Amino acid sequence: MNELDFGGKTVLVVGGSSGIGNGIAQAFRAKGAEVHVYGTRATAKDYANEEGSDLTGLQYAKLDVSNASSIESLAPAFSKLDVLVLAQGTVFYKRGEFELEGFRKVMEVTLMSLRACGAKFHPMLKASAGQFIIVSSTAAFHSTKGNPSYNASKTGAVGLTRTLGEAWAEDGIRVNGIAPGLVDTKLTKVTTANPKRLEGAVANIPLKRLGTPADMAGAALFLASPLSSYIVGQTLIVDGGLIL
Repeated sequence: MNELDFGGKTVLVVGGSSGIGNGIAQAFRAKGAEVHVYGTRATAKDYANEEGSDLTGLQYAKLDVSNASSIESLAPAFSKLDVLVLAQGTVFYKRGEFELEGFRKVMEVTLMSLRACGAKFHPMLKASAGQFIIVSSTAAFHSTKGNPSYNASKTGAVGLTRTLGEAWAEDGIRVNGIAPGLVDTKLTKVTTANPKRLEGAVANIPLKRLGTPADMAGAALFLASPLSSYIVGQTLIVDGGLIL
């Protein structure tokens, strides 16, 4: 038996159009799953020239996770769901999150929508005794001076993972999470595209390299597989040792 064979399984990755979510989506596809992804743009073609985006073999649909009613009224293109991965997120720089409007917008996408998506797909996950994976961040374990809403929302995501892990275990659903460290995606370009900042950041990582979406995907495959069958409510830090 191959515990990492997802043949016959249906996987949904919200925020799977690029970055970490896209890496996770493609990893499940490579292991045989039927993979659906939701993103912010109208069609898959709108990501054709996007760095860090490969929608080959994935089934794409648009979803505005900042709008709770859009999540509630969503009509999925699948009738069963075995694995739900929530990888959506946003961040505002230049002190945008210190303004109440900016704080609220980040919170809606990066925390509130986690609960809304979880509620939407709970019946399907219960029916399949499925797996639910929440992507948070190592920001949940230290301060991020310029991004109070991103930090608070990711901290909340870790708490939500714990609490839903306990609450939904009785429904046969295992809820766990991943906390990525510094991964080279469009959200981290403020650091990775600045040679001086990048050098300083890598110097603080014991493995001396940035993380990749594939690194995060390995953790997601593990948490969705029978290999982690006795793990519930935990957030696995995947950061190359950054916060040690």
